[in-house]
Amino acid sequence: MQIKNIEGLRVSQVRDLVYQGGKFVVFPYTVSLVLMTLKRSSDIYFIRPGENTFKYSYGFVFLNLLVGWWGIPWGPIYTIGSAYHHVVGGKDLTQVVLSHLTQHDPEANTSTYNINGIDSANQESNSTDAPTYNIPV
Repeated sequence: MQIKNIEGLRVSQVRDLVYQGGKFVVFPYTVSLVLMTLKRSSDIYFIRPGENTFKYSYGFVFLNLLVGWWGIPWGPIYTIGSAYHHVVGGKDLTQVVLSHLTQHDPEANTSTYNINGIDSANQESNSTDAPTYNIPV
């Protein structure tokens, strides 16, 4: 899945926007073919603080209305569930995505880390000893 609407932003800027009210959402949709019903989700969209989600979800709303209902028995059930998420502004994935972005931030200082309360370092030392890793068992 791609994250849309974060082009040109650093992770720290995204984090600040989330603290101001931004969020990461997906828009579920349903596609039904008489005896087969597929429940899918859109790419992840970053919704900035104060921004309306309708401009990102309207295509999925129409897709739901056109092809979601026709599967028996799950088409109507999944379509109503997907419509609910469109009404409330999408399915919120903010904490999961923000955690992932923070862990993979190229600007973050990862020269030290803490495992079970013991500080360790990833920096090279000037000695010729083999590197030592503190991995709890």
